[in-house]
Amino acid sequence: MLIGAIEAGGTKMILALAGKDGTILARQRIATRDPAETLADIRDWFAAQGAISALGVASFGPLDTNPASPAYGTITTTPKPGWSGFSWREALAPLNVPVTIDSDVNGAALGEWKAGAGAGKSCVAYTTVGTGIGAGVISDGRTLGGIGHLEAGHIRPARPTGDDWPGHCPYHGDCLEGLASGPAIAARWGHNLSSASVEEVELVASYLAEYAMTLALTHMPEVMIFGGGVSKARGLIEAIRRLTREKLAGYIPAYDRDLTGIICLPQLGDDAGITGALILASRALD
Repeated sequence: MLIGAIEAGGTKMILALAGKDGTILARQRIATRDPAETLADIRDWFAAQGAISALGVASFGPLDTNPASPAYGTITTTPKPGWSGFSWREALAPLNVPVTIDSDVNGAALGEWKAGAGAGKSCVAYTTVGTGIGAGVISDGRTLGGIGHLEAGHIRPARPTGDDWPGHCPYHGDCLEGLASGPAIAARWGHNLSSASVEEVELVASYLAEYAMTLALTHMPEVMIFGGGVSKARGLIEAIRRLTREKLAGYIPAYDRDLTGIICLPQLGDDAGITGALILASRALD
């Protein structure tokens, strides 16, 4: 029995064929273009692999992830040209297999919960900090959400006195994504965080620590994983750990210690998303 998976990103898509246990047998990378061209490549590749029994999709969004919704699997307010209103469920219907669809960040969260930094943990939070900021929380193996996936990247963090830069989010200005995403950093300082000064890294870390404190207070995760290109900047993850502990001020004893084992980088690297998509596919069989 074979299952398929799609990790759908804004610039590239990873396709995989695996056994029911998740062991990857084949994979392919294709460029994300307009929906018609991209879907033609996806269908052709899976057709060449032989029959599959289920498919999992971890997609960029915003995305309707509520299985009870008539628009389940539909990309909503994305700035990606041509993709707003695109329905994964309708596009993949010709494959005639059950399909489970979730956000790309939830997919990565599932992958890290299953086989990465969150393995063996009950509550795992995964945050990607890159072109945008997205969040996924796994509780006992299930992604948290209601009418849609979490949009914690658009909360408004407390700002240090004197920092009045208006932010870069077209919807909210100085939300977390508008202050700490890759494009926001470039718009503010003209370079990425890997070329930033210590003071610039510290400021971005303070925003992300505000967010980490919110995760701690609202979900009490055993591990908070920070992925994405921005998270790899030298000194950032260490600063987030230190500032999160300072901001919590001893209120939660479980976090009033060295947070190296709690706030961390992903262990699966670039395989987190496709691993999660395969978990979605295995669940579609049930």
